[in-house]
Amino acid sequence: MSKITPNYLEMKAADLPASKAFYERAFGFAFTDYGPDYAAVEGGPVQIGLAAGTEPVAPMPTFESDDLETALTQVRAAGGEIVKEIFAYPGGRRFECLDPSGNRLAIYQPG
Repeated sequence: MSKITPNYLEMKAADLPASKAFYERAFGFAFTDYGPDYAAVEGGPVQIGLAAGTEPVAPMPTFESDDLETALTQVRAAGGEIVKEIFAYPGGRRFECLDPSGNRLAIYQPG
């Protein structure tokens, strides 16, 4: 069985600069920019990312896995609906799924 632990919360930002400014001012967050459409607060036990866009509206919990293919199999077996198959991104590889209530989750493996 793959070890899967929550460690990242990704939220959409219709206006990324305004959202970054809010979190910087309200909570003292310091963002690292990853291109024009993504910024992250790193270094804590749970990190936070802001992605430009409006979908999904709710925050997307992101879980780290040490074996992404096994995690995908586990999610499918548990009844999760895969909405994005495994794909590469700057932090590694990940897939996205819906839980039974329709909450969108991302499972990733650093790389």
